Amino acid sequence: MLFRSFLTVLLFLAISAVDPFEKFAEATTRHTNNWAILVDTSRFWFNYRHVANVLSIYRSVKRLGIPDSNIILMLADDMACNARNPRPAEIFNNVAEQINVYGDDVEVDYRGYDVTVENFVRVLTNRLPEVTPVSKRLLSDESSNIFIYMTGHGGDGFLKFQDNEEISAVELADVFEQMWRKKRYHELFFVVDTCQAATLFEKFYSPNILAVGSSKRGEDSLSHHVDPKIGVYVIDRFTYYALEFLEKLKQDSQKTINDFFHCCPKHLCISEVTWRTDLFTKRDYRKTLLTDFIGNVRRTDIVMIDKQFSDNILTNSTREAIVDKEEEQSKQQQFTYISQMPIVD
Repeated sequence: MLFRSFLTVLLFLAISAVDPFEKFAEATTRHTNNWAILVDTSRFWFNYRHVANVLSIYRSVKRLGIPDSNIILMLADDMACNARNPRPAEIFNNVAEQINVYGDDVEVDYRGYDVTVENFVRVLTNRLPEVTPVSKRLLSDESSNIFIYMTGHGGDGFLKFQDNEEISAVELADVFEQMWRKKRYHELFFVVDTCQAATLFEKFYSPNILAVGSSKRGEDSLSHHVDPKIGVYVIDRFTYYALEFLEKLKQDSQKTINDFFHCCPKHLCISEVTWRTDLFTKRDYRKTLLTDFIGNVRRTDIVMIDKQFSDNILTNSTREAIVDKEEEQSKQQQFTYISQMPIVD
């Protein structure tokens, strides 16, 4: 009985000795910042829609709060300045031409022939030359949530870059593993709009990754509609409905990753949207907010501090104030004016 009472006292002392700020640190998530890497891998005029896809997502990500300093934008071709473009310096994702997704403040980090598999991998793994400016670097860390969106022409287990090279599903999986081992991300959300998109993330094996693709193995990812004024498709089906979903969001939206997975059902996409969640084990993806990846909302937790701790804070503050006052008085005593010397008449 005496021994049990002794253990109870020890347990009480141990619990009471825990710093409330340590409790706060344990309760809060390590997620402190968001990054976005948006990649168009296709060039040539007939691939206009892929540039429009990326710029549409870029516009939504910026609107939801991620600044350009935290966005890496890669465009394999400059459709805005293409000689076939009847509206120079403008790109539209809809035949109605309601929104110029190129805009006046787009910041393209990698353009044209700079959009390569090598540069893409170097950005993700931070193996860039020392002279590379900060604006072209992914300065993420173990507290960063990263959103990666890719679009272009793909096939079974690969995505083409510039029609002359490709990145395979195995290579992509190994790159993400390097990122994890180098503490380059906390959680990662991978979205790809291409043919047989699901085959690109079948090989992933690193933790804390969510992935969704516009089509499953053996399926084509289809375009949405043509603009007869320019003679090409202006957006793909999956990105069109994903954008329709994102445009309704606000920075404090409670929409989840699971809601995004269902933004383009089969009767709209024609292809079957496929996702992978088995690597995301720390929390329930059905309750994970979409803005945890594509927004910039600062979340705060209120921690209740007991009376004893608050009294200690007040006592320490009072002591510091007294010490400061005494130091100020001692300084004043060190330097005092003496009375004037007596004047002799």
